[in-house]
Amino acid sequence: MARNLFLAATALCGGLLMAPQAGNAQTAIDSLGLTVTTTPAITSDYLFRGLSQTRGRPAAQVTVDAEHSSGFYVGAFVSNVAFAGTNARQEIDYNAGYRFALGDLKLDIGGTYYTYPGYTALRGGFDINFYEFALRTSYEVAPVKFVGLAAWSPNFSGESGTGVYVEGGFDMALDYGFTISPRLGYQWVERNIAPRTGSRDGYFGTPDYMTLSLSVSREIFGGFIGTGTVVWNSMNQSSGRSECFGSTKACDSRALVTLSRPF
Repeated sequence: MARNLFLAATALCGGLLMAPQAGNAQTAIDSLGLTVTTTPAITSDYLFRGLSQTRGRPAAQVTVDAEHSSGFYVGAFVSNVAFAGTNARQEIDYNAGYRFALGDLKLDIGGTYYTYPGYTALRGGFDINFYEFALRTSYEVAPVKFVGLAAWSPNFSGESGTGVYVEGGFDMALDYGFTISPRLGYQWVERNIAPRTGSRDGYFGTPDYMTLSLSVSREIFGGFIGTGTVVWNSMNQSSGRSECFGSTKACDSRALVTLSRPF
């Protein structure tokens, strides 16, 4: 699994985008009008919208973003995963879109295809690959940058039907190089739990839920950024663990630490 993960990361970084890495935060390729950013990271737990994708275990990840001077961009994300009751062991996401500004308001309109190479659905199971479209916004009033996200999928993970996610928050620069980043999000899914016997419809595995997180980050040394995050999910307070993917701990509130290094 680890070998396949790092081979995939190498292919994405070196082949898909055809861009060399460098020791600064961004690499400009003037002849092509491209700016490439590569960010490897290790984290004590991989969370996606407040839910653990590794059952509370560490993850090694890499994100690649190549943006043209016109505002169009492509990118990819690679991580290990571990979903209970499945053979899913790695995730590779592909994204593309367009970034532009309206005055001081910055917007990002794009789409992402979430894939899990090697995953095989059990008999009667459903596909966990899915794609969604998203609008991201940011508006800065120094030292605060307000951010927002609205995402829509016509067929969310597990063939669960329409999925909608909204999130808002801000990043605020503090003294001594610290940045604080609170986020509040809500996930809706058309089909949350297993339908009646005999139905061929897929489902997600949790009720709709709210997630609240608070991150504190700071450059530690040589461009390495350390981030500590605490996450709370509404399912822990209202629905209980029994409605979290068949009584797993993926929905529990938790704390995690991440070390990343943009190139």
